[in-house]
Amino acid sequence: MSDQSPAYHYAVIGRALREIDAAPPGLPLEDLAARMQMSAAHFQRTFSQWVGISPKKYQQYLSLDHARRLLAERHTTLATAQELGLSGTGRLHDLFLSWEAMSPGAYARGGAGVEIYWGWFASPFGRALVMGTERGICGIGFGEEGEEAEAFDDLQRRWPKAEYREAPERLQPWVQAAFGGGGETKLHLIGAPFQIKVWEALLAVPSGHVTTYGDIAGAIGHPSAHRAVGTAVGRNPISFLIPCHRAIRRDGALGGYHWGLPRKRAMLAWEAARSEF
Repeated sequence: MSDQSPAYHYAVIGRALREIDAAPPGLPLEDLAARMQMSAAHFQRTFSQWVGISPKKYQQYLSLDHARRLLAERHTTLATAQELGLSGTGRLHDLFLSWEAMSPGAYARGGAGVEIYWGWFASPFGRALVMGTERGICGIGFGEEGEEAEAFDDLQRRWPKAEYREAPERLQPWVQAAFGGGGETKLHLIGAPFQIKVWEALLAVPSGHVTTYGDIAGAIGHPSAHRAVGTAVGRNPISFLIPCHRAIRRDGALGGYHWGLPRKRAMLAWEAARSEF
């Protein structure tokens, strides 16, 4: 495998993100590059290309109190976001995103009669399993080498009666827009009616900002349904594009994340840093 291939690069970046997350603050570039068995200059170029910011900048945004700072400085009230027309369609990084939801009856049938295409792709947050219908992306999960089957089963269990076909070429344009920026990505939301309402609210949270589970509950007209909202956030099948990583607790704690808290911290740091450029 060429050391310039996307597979090589996202494996390196995935390891680097895990190293940074586990290390004390201020890990020197030279030490991090050595752990990746790369020169400092080569690693800096590769990391900046894939993550969008320098390793040093990324570490600054990955500090443990970053979520609390976001809550204090970039807390988005969903009512305001919706008044500004951010609900439904809007800007996500450099991406124009549109979506539609499956009817409740179709969801209740477990995806019967729906053909879902799938494939593995590079992403700034590790290997991404992407699933989609003819209408748009319906699932994004993450799994490193050896975790492929578990990630696939996780998404497949959500729509057990659908027909699945490996066809990454059918998804490539949407995936490229989603992770590379530019172009249009379409989403096909497949969930129960209450879940769809929660995911709609998440789509109104701008990149680089956060909201709380309580705000989401209020925005969908169920202000006391914090626990149910948290469950629906956790069941979001389209990780990153439906930004459940932007939902945190009111005290600034991150809460949970289906694909691991290190990845949630990585997403928040990546978005906050990019939003300043």
